[in-house]
Amino acid sequence: MSNPNIFTTIFVFPILNVLILFYKALEIIKIPGALGFSILLLTVLVRVILHPFFKSQIETAKKMQDIKPHLDKLSKKHKKNPKKLQEEQMKLYKEMGINPASGCLLMIIQVPIFIGLYQTLSMLLVNTDLTKIVTDINNALYFSFLRINSINPWFFGINLAISPSKANNVFYLLIPLVIGVLQYYQSIVTLPSNKNEKKDDKVNKDKKKSEPDFQKAMGTQFKIIFPLMIGWFAYTLPVGLSVYWGIFSVFTIMQYRSMQKKSPEVVTSGKN
Repeated sequence: MSNPNIFTTIFVFPILNVLILFYKALEIIKIPGALGFSILLLTVLVRVILHPFFKSQIETAKKMQDIKPHLDKLSKKHKKNPKKLQEEQMKLYKEMGINPASGCLLMIIQVPIFIGLYQTLSMLLVNTDLTKIVTDINNALYFSFLRINSINPWFFGINLAISPSKANNVFYLLIPLVIGVLQYYQSIVTLPSNKNEKKDDKVNKDKKKSEPDFQKAMGTQFKIIFPLMIGWFAYTLPVGLSVYWGIFSVFTIMQYRSMQKKSPEVVTSGKN
């Protein structure tokens, strides 16, 4: 923080200021575990800001569900011509107003926020000089009334500033496990699926045979590899980041579940 750059100015400092604002407010009303609840409030704020993007992603997921039978037909029709298959798929996406890359947009947006929160929490590592930590934080604050004399990283017996890999406590190992499971469940909830596939085993098998290999690979990546990767991050990075990611996953799961309850069963159009 002593050498600010463009990234810290745009992402780290605003995140730090909002986090400390929540922390100071909670400290004033004597809420225990103020830093943990500050991360929770920060997560809710980020979620509210990103709501339009999530809404767009959900609408895209619903459209992808609608056109899945047509994608299956195209896969079967052009299985020997990958280039033609890709052209027809892109044409269908354009007609339906679907951007295939929109699912990655949220991840791209979240990356700088996640890194900014990581750098913010890294300032609170217990193996550094507390005086220097407080000084660095105060130098990055926009207003004098936000200045702090100390900061408590403990949240119901858990130090949010250290990673489970360095905690030397078996209890901390539950954190990456929970985060990994949440991410796995989130991938199941959010990935498009066709509820009608189970009605006809023969048709279902034909669809699986015609499904492009890259689609199967992407499905495996999101359902298995990505949760394992997130679990590893939760193991090696400060626990405070796991709190942020876990709460974010819970919100995502709840939003998609709410959408599924409100939406009727997908009915495909008659377009070929």
